[in-house]
Amino acid sequence: MIKNTGHRKLGKTGSHRRAMLNNMATSIILHEQVETTVAKAKEVRRVVDNLVTLAKNGQNLQVKDTLKDKVAYKKLFEVLASRYEKRPGGFTRIYRAGKRPGDNAEVAIIKLVD
Repeated sequence: MIKNTGHRKLGKTGSHRRAMLNNMATSIILHEQVETTVAKAKEVRRVVDNLVTLAKNGQNLQVKDTLKDKVAYKKLFEVLASRYEKRPGGFTRIYRAGKRPGDNAEVAIIKLVD
């Protein structure tokens, strides 16, 4: 019997998946939007929302484990934590952007909410 694992495997090993999601989360924090596949966008949304919540609560050590970029770390705590101070959750939004020409994969744009 197959049980739900709670996350998408995305065709990658655990360490590769974690590294990819951490890198995508860093890119979203720096650029405030990223274009990727729908499945990856849904997974990285969990990571980014958790990072913003941790930054709002001032838990910087847990954020440092995920964000290796100092500029993204600084922006998260100085800009984004204050921007979303009164917002209880849902810091990202996913827009579907059609199909990718090469492999016909569904593409989405994930953005930080203003």
